[in-house]
Amino acid sequence: MNKDELLHLYYQMVLVRRLEERAAGLYQEGKIGGFLHLYIGQEAVGTGVVSARKPIDRVITAYRDHGIAINCGLESKHVMAELLGKATGCSGGKGGSMHLADVSKNFWGGHAVVGAHLPIAAGLALGDVYAKNGAVTICFFGEGATNIGFFHEALNLSKVWNLPVLWVCENNQYGMGTAVGRASAVSEISQKASGYGMPSARVDGMDIIAVRRAADRALEHVRSGKGPFLLEAMTYRYRGHSMGDPERYRKSDEVKRWQEQDPIGICRAYLLEKKTAAEKDLIALEAKALAEIEEAVAFAEASPEPAPEALFANVYVDN
Repeated sequence: MNKDELLHLYYQMVLVRRLEERAAGLYQEGKIGGFLHLYIGQEAVGTGVVSARKPIDRVITAYRDHGIAINCGLESKHVMAELLGKATGCSGGKGGSMHLADVSKNFWGGHAVVGAHLPIAAGLALGDVYAKNGAVTICFFGEGATNIGFFHEALNLSKVWNLPVLWVCENNQYGMGTAVGRASAVSEISQKASGYGMPSARVDGMDIIAVRRAADRALEHVRSGKGPFLLEAMTYRYRGHSMGDPERYRKSDEVKRWQEQDPIGICRAYLLEKKTAAEKDLIALEAKALAEIEEAVAFAEASPEPAPEALFANVYVDN
């Protein structure tokens, strides 16, 4: 990656972090309703993997989707407007936090039901096989979803049919409030791929450079026609599962230990050490990201609510 690419990755992570921090505040003010699953701490995974895709590649994820939406090219103002339930949101203000989507960006959405989007990912990839367009489907999910039938069915078929899917497990250590070791019989999620004769790898999900390199290798494997690949990214969410999480199941020492491996801090140190950027350059990027999010909030708050007739729009496909 050249200097511009590296600085773009840094900016993307800072932008996602600032969006999530602002969203948390707006939720507490009562301006965001429903559920809100923050991506704080996991920014290197989505940013690193999505940066390795081609425009033709599809991306689909679960409900912790704000960061990946930004990584796929959705404008922060449209993401923020969706969080506030406004008509200018990427889903018209009717999807909210867990249902961000923009097919024009090949981002096929966040999905609220745990693991339910994995078979959809397999279906997207099967469609691309028929179309012979060379696209890869990148499917993100949490480690908790790997204990659900959707996971096993989707991975099995993806290997049986040799589908072009990159399965990305964001192992943030906890499925809601349960530690992974208490819910999975396998200590390393990547090992589950072996049950389907599928290759896999594990990567430090707090190091965006490592994530990007691992994604490049995995996508090369899938794109070459060798079938699906499972990439497990070891990461950590600094906030609770959602805004209503009391967070009593984690010790403060554990959270602090992971925060010392902050993905933005790791990337920042790398850029300074390699002299890719000076301190003033990074400060300028951080200020730019903050300004963009403040503009996004102003845009969202000034946007109108969806009209009553919007309830009946997009229910059926127009022929």
